[in-house]
Amino acid sequence: MIMLFVAAGCKSEEVKGYEDELSFQEEVRLPIVEWPGVTQKTYVISEVLDNLGYDTTIDNYSLPVILEGMQAEDLDAFTGTWFQTWGTPLHESLENGEVIHISTQLDETNYGPAVPKYVFEAGITSLDNLYENSDKFNYTYYGLEAGNDGNQLMIDAFDQNIYNLGGWDIIETNTAAMLTEMQQKIEQGEWVVFSGWEPHWMNVVLEMEYLDDPKGIWGEDEEVGTIVRRGLKDDDSNLYKFFSQFDINNEIQNEWIYEYSKNERDPEIVAKEWVESNLDLVKLWVDGMYDINGENAQEVIKKAYK
Repeated sequence: MIMLFVAAGCKSEEVKGYEDELSFQEEVRLPIVEWPGVTQKTYVISEVLDNLGYDTTIDNYSLPVILEGMQAEDLDAFTGTWFQTWGTPLHESLENGEVIHISTQLDETNYGPAVPKYVFEAGITSLDNLYENSDKFNYTYYGLEAGNDGNQLMIDAFDQNIYNLGGWDIIETNTAAMLTEMQQKIEQGEWVVFSGWEPHWMNVVLEMEYLDDPKGIWGEDEEVGTIVRRGLKDDDSNLYKFFSQFDINNEIQNEWIYEYSKNERDPEIVAKEWVESNLDLVKLWVDGMYDINGENAQEVIKKAYK
């Protein structure tokens, strides 16, 4: 068992208009990994919870350390859980009740081969369509860094001649370099196919479409959501309610990632501006909640941005 933090203090409050006594956990411990999506998302959550009187702490860890910290109840909630990608360690922890899957925010994420919109409109809508147009693509697939799982899927497809792509090759590079090159090639009207994913700012900047994968080599559709530590509901049912009601879509997260990652803005400033401009949605997240002084959370949030 690891101890990432000292245990947060809890206090019991008799909330006005509430049938039972509520326990509030004043400190909220939120982990992130160095992904722009979960980073900006977590700062938005922190902006909301801080206005309700919570003291949120955000720290960066690797996925294995996050899971270990959640199991040990040293971390409270992680909102960037890719349930398929994380694989066996997470699934075993969920099955054993060591962490709780409390909500799914995104169930229409994309991760796979993508092409410019003009290529898609020319009839290239599936991986099945690549072979007959190999020369237009210069027999080349643009991937990410060496060792990336998506790269390996395409390398295996080439090696096994899946989709008749045995004559193709892959260019491996980092995300920033790949996207810069894709922007240039799209501006020049070239035919390219590359690894894309959503949510990400590329979906805002590039006019792009994802290809169908009839053979299913890219696996099942991904879901992204929130896991919480097993004791959270007992320690703070108010906070548990927030994480069960927190919900966004790809469009919102693409916007966040664009401002934070593409425009390189401070995530705290992005969070404050976004919350202030989207109070109707934020009020749904805090519906039925209270601040730590027992005041109606929706009214508290409304007053905070007058």
